[in-house]
Amino acid sequence: MKKPTGKKAAKRAVARPRGRFAEPAVDAIFSAYPTPVKARLLALRRLIFDTADTTEGVGALEETLKWGQPSYLTTGSESGSTIRIDQVKAEAGRYAVYFHCQTDLVETLRELYPELRYGGNRSILLDAGEKLPEKALRHCVALALTYHLRKRKAANRRA
Repeated sequence: MKKPTGKKAAKRAVARPRGRFAEPAVDAIFSAYPTPVKARLLALRRLIFDTADTTEGVGALEETLKWGQPSYLTTGSESGSTIRIDQVKAEAGRYAVYFHCQTDLVETLRELYPELRYGGNRSILLDAGEKLPEKALRHCVALALTYHLRKRKAANRRA
């Protein structure tokens, strides 16, 4: 059977998050999380990959570590801003989605989703004992993964 090439191959690269991790260091980080937080972070990881797969212009994601945290980058398309996920070290049972603090992402997310909890201008705070606010998070992740794409389009309209 022939392997798909072109667009089909690129789409398949992000179609499903890998059960295994491409980088052993990322695997080690996930393995070290406490069980309830690990389960939520793995669900969040799947949500990020699924959202990338269904969001136009994003392309394949690179999963790596930045600042010791699992990070998701749109290195191929350069469409978005880096998303990081991690447990909140100072609060047991808490985890977060981190965004680049020099973007207006969290400010925008606060306006769209005031019911979510935020950590300054850089994160959405979540609790492992609560249900994942999936619909809101999918939209937040999509906005982050297309952040630079939207900025470029807006600049082109002004030019």
